[in-house]
Amino acid sequence: MGSGTGEGFTPIPNTSVYAIMTIYDDHKHAVEALTHAPVFNRYRKHATDHWSVFLQPIGSRGNWAGVEPFKPSARKPEPGPIVALTRATIKPSILPKFWGRVPAISKMIGSDPNVIFKIGIGEVPWLHQVTFSIWPNEAKMADFARRDGPHAAAIRAVREHGWFKEELYARFKIAGEFGSWPDIQKLTESALK
Repeated sequence: MGSGTGEGFTPIPNTSVYAIMTIYDDHKHAVEALTHAPVFNRYRKHATDHWSVFLQPIGSRGNWAGVEPFKPSARKPEPGPIVALTRATIKPSILPKFWGRVPAISKMIGSDPNVIFKIGIGEVPWLHQVTFSIWPNEAKMADFARRDGPHAAAIRAVREHGWFKEELYARFKIAGEFGSWPDIQKLTESALK
């Protein structure tokens, strides 16, 4: 998937940052693929920085291309960083309205001192959008999502006017990480054990 410029949540593509999302049955197979699969090695060979975050779903609702991709664990999430992932298929007739709201939301998340990491990515530019953000805990994430302002107003508009053909909201705990990203402190112990 490609990404956006600036805070990552813009309609202007960033041709130097890409994301790969994969799902594995268990952590062992994910680590094996990350270290040996040709696609990952090819991207790492050309990358200045690379960062892989291993996630365990703790909550999910909605679909991605007609499928429920994440199977949350029955365990209660532990304290610590939480990942929020959203994915939406935007109705083409809504694109100007949707993207017209994005700069204010991007500015809001960019100035939030609680967000650890954030990026906007997508499969099809402007139509299939994914947000990926890491927060210190669930309370800080929920505060951003519900705080009165451009984000909350956009959520209301999505609900009231049916802007999305499909949507997915998922939450994850971080099970490990590999590599590094500028300005990001290690969130966990190395996952490659």
